[in-house]
Order: sequence, then C-alpha cells, then structure tokens
Amino acid sequence: MRFEAADTAWTSEGLDRPECVLCTASGDSYVSRRTGLSRVGADGRTEHREFGPASDWMVNGIAIDADGSFLVANLGGLGGVWRWTPRTGPVPFLVELDGARLPGAVNYVGLDARGRAWVSISTRLSPRDLAFNRGVDDGFIVLVDERGARIACDGLGFTNESHVDPSGRWLYVNETYARRMTRFALAEDGTLGRREVVAEFRDGAFPDGMAFDAEGNVWLACVVANRLLRVTPSGRQEVLLDGSDPATSRAADAAWEAGRFDRPTLDRGESLALGNLASVAFGGPDLCTLHMGSLAGTRLATLRVPVAGARPRHWLARPGF
Repeated sequence: MRFEAADTAWTSEGLDRPECVLCTASGDSYVSRRTGLSRVGADGRTEHREFGPASDWMVNGIAIDADGSFLVANLGGLGGVWRWTPRTGPVPFLVELDGARLPGAVNYVGLDARGRAWVSISTRLSPRDLAFNRGVDDGFIVLVDERGARIACDGLGFTNESHVDPSGRWLYVNETYARRMTRFALAEDGTLGRREVVAEFRDGAFPDGMAFDAEGNVWLACVVANRLLRVTPSGRQEVLLDGSDPATSRAADAAWEAGRFDRPTLDRGESLALGNLASVAFGGPDLCTLHMGSLAGTRLATLRVPVAGARPRHWLARPGF
C-alpha cells in the first residue's frame, strides 16, 4: 500500500494549528485550534470556539467524553487538562497532581473504552523545547480513573500521543524525541507492565499522532519528515505517504545525533506540503477516509484508504458545539 501526493485531498479551510483531529459517525470532525476548538461539519461548514488569549491557551490533544463534553490538553500558560462544553466553557479537569501543579508540557489526553483518561506529560523541563533531544527521559503519563489521578508510567522520552489498543491489552505511546513507539501491557486495574519497544524511527521521522486500523496496526504521523507510516504489532514499518524533503531530514537527523535539535529544526517541517504532519484519524461512513492534522496547517489532508480504522470510543458521539 503506497500513496502519492496526488492521492491527497484537502478540506476545511480556515483552521489554525489543527494538531489533533477526531471523526464521528455523523460526518462531523472536531479539531484542536490554537486557542480553542473547531468543528468541521459533514456539510463542509466550519465553526470555531475560542477559549481565551494565546498566553493562556495552546490546545493540543483532544478527546470527546461519553456525555459529549471535550477534554483538552493545554500547552499554553494555564497548562493542565480542561473539560469544555458550550454551556460551561473550559473548566479544570486535571491541573494538579499530588498537590503540585502539572508541568507546562501537557501534550495529549485520550479516553479508553472504560472511560479512563490517559494524560501525556511530555517533559518536566521548562521551556519544553529543552527536552527536544535524545537522552531526556523525564516524560510521564497520568491515569485518571474512579480512584483518582496517579502516575502510570515515567521515564519517557518526550511523551506524545498514547492510546489503549482495540484489544484493551496494551497502552501504546509515542516518545517523540526518543524516536520510538513503545507499549505497556495493561492490567484490569490500570497497572502497566514493563515497557516494550515496538519500533524505532530515523530518516527525519519523529513520531507524533497515531490511530489503530481494524487489523490492529498503528497508522503513525511523523513530524519533520511529514511521513505517514503503518506499524504492525511486531514492529514492521511500511511507508504509506512520504512528504519529506531529503535536506530537511538530513539536517534533523544530524541535529538530533549531536544533541542540538531545537525549535527551528522542528519548524523546518512546516514548510513542506503537509505542514508538519501531526495526527491521523479514520472517518467517513466506512471508516476508510483518513484525516490528517498538522502543526502549521490551515486545513486537513484526507486520503481514501483500503483498510478501515478501528471504531473509536467517541464514534457515535454528538457533542454540543
């Protein structure tokens, strides 16, 4: 399976840093916005909701809860995870842990089939750019369930998206600047087993967002390289779409190897057509339309693919907006 740039369609003009995208059975998609959320209707119309100033908000990962509310991970000054509805606006969901405020690198929040929230904290360093290099492994994941909030795993190399797989047996995690995908065996009570490395990445690829297909494989968005990969549970990698630039990839690899990867190095991927590919979500009535978000885009890229996605927990949700 291999796609070319000509296979990609573009939709939803007017977005702003659509880093995370969620699709629903209604045909509506919900997308993170630099300072809020956007809804892309099945009819193509786009609505936006703003939360506040850029000094307070940089919405990154998002999730839709069973009651139709949104959970949003905030990289902005207020930090934390917030619950949003059009009636309440943003209210705190998780801003402290064990009496201390969460670090400012709250990257992602996801909900599993049991309604438990998994919150990715990329690093304890401030600013988070200090953790853009190999050897920094102070990222962690917080589990929020009926027992409260607690650290589920620690020592990760810039924690990014994390998802419980469709079987419910594994928690998969992208460690962006360790350049690997790892997984943990998941017990009934949320306890995680030891870390297993599923795949490692090079040639300009830094893993960011992911989604599972119906066959249990991970479809993976890589920033900098602007590459879409499919990774099997055994770790075999397949390049599905390659939007990379060789010079950009070489420069990123050299900077990472030398321990001097920085924000300008990351931002070089924004000049490419996919705008620093950051997330993937399966949508369409048959779950065979892949939607792709980015760090620098103002629209979504889509692909028709021959493999359906695994049905996400929020598939039948009709959130208020």
